[in-house]
Amino acid sequence: MNIHLTKSQIGLDGVPAAETALSHVDGERGELIIAGEHVGRLAAKSSFEGVTARLWNGASKTTLTEANVRASLGAARERAFARLSELLPATQGMGIVDGFRAAVAGLRAEHGLEHEATIVGAFPVIAGALVRRAKGLDPVTPDPNVSHAADTLRMLHGRSPAAREITALDAYLVAASDHGMNASTFTARVVASTQADLFAAVTAGYCALTGPLHGGAPEPVLEMLDAIGSRERIQPWVDAALARGERMMGFGHRVYRVRDPRADVLKTAVEALASDGTDLPFAGEVEAYIRAALRKKNPERPLETNVEFFTAILLDALAIPRQAFTPIFAVARSAGWTAHAREQQRTGRLIRPSSSYVGAMPEASGN
Repeated sequence: MNIHLTKSQIGLDGVPAAETALSHVDGERGELIIAGEHVGRLAAKSSFEGVTARLWNGASKTTLTEANVRASLGAARERAFARLSELLPATQGMGIVDGFRAAVAGLRAEHGLEHEATIVGAFPVIAGALVRRAKGLDPVTPDPNVSHAADTLRMLHGRSPAAREITALDAYLVAASDHGMNASTFTARVVASTQADLFAAVTAGYCALTGPLHGGAPEPVLEMLDAIGSRERIQPWVDAALARGERMMGFGHRVYRVRDPRADVLKTAVEALASDGTDLPFAGEVEAYIRAALRKKNPERPLETNVEFFTAILLDALAIPRQAFTPIFAVARSAGWTAHAREQQRTGRLIRPSSSYVGAMPEASGN
């Protein structure tokens, strides 16, 4: 007998796939809690190393401190740099997004060292090397004595970043570190549930992240802003695009029915960069007009700003190439992926959902 499911049931909307102590998303209230703290307060008081410590402690019941994680990630970045000669050959001829996937797939366990640190430490080293190679430049040796955010910018640009740049990227890394059972985290947990190692789980998670409905979304925001071009064109461009039924990039979310709480975290970070030439007033005017237009179009349930809108503006303001947006997203989300994979291995069971068969059935055999 065929059982027909609703669209939301087929998409697993609202279906718990695991119990977790790591993060919670409330789409109706516009709330994101990471390791027991609201994302806005967490971004205001914690570094990426701090939130990573909270996530790893929640997953493995350890007592790591922010200083512990900072030291372990600094050492892991050095080890990853020493392995670039092994990791980069597999990426030849690939763009940054695909090259990052190939290099991540080449990571392996290091004797006596925690897999989590090996993975999270390697990600900005690989991203920086690929961005530099695309410009015809050599990779930059990491500095284990600076923060993860500071070293990520160093390895991308080959210079010491300004304090406001470090603060901005750190806020992004914290805000994007984990987000409930999103597609890439679910993928990582499915792989981890088979008792595959963290390297396999995180590689799978990154593959899911590359899709345009997930981590591949920020770049089109900049393409939209480029197309609008000037303040005078905001109203006619948006009105015409909505009349054609086009999607406004950076608005709406699969889970949030109100404003994405991460958008405000990143808007605050972008405002801190405005003195560096970022045209926040233009972006802010675009956001305000699109929100008003969407409320007018669908007053019952208007689409609100999501994290992608200000992610695009922030990463662009930090001079990170658009082709590297997805790998930089992975630099942040690697904290959540490793924690979820470890939590799944420790507390979960094999994830094996069923499906609703809608194909042909064999004919009944005759008597």
